[in-house]
Amino acid sequence: MIRGINKQNIFEDEDDRQRFLETLGYYITLSSYLLYGYCLMGNHIHLIIKGMNESISQVIKRISSSYVYWYNQRHE
Repeated sequence: MIRGINKQNIFEDEDDRQRFLETLGYYITLSSYLLYGYCLMGNHIHLIIKGMNESISQVIKRISSSYVYWYNQRHE
């Protein structure tokens, strides 16, 4: 699960959701994890994944850091 700080929204619109899904897809090939399911909520995300070459914590760190960097640039 990934949650916004103080339960703030992490998706403002459909473009944000789409970008997060693109980030998931990018890191599937880079980190070699299996994605079994996901649920994107307004202020948090549920992921069902299995790490292959990296630990789950490293995979989540890659995904969330990449998305947060993009989100902060977009939404100032």
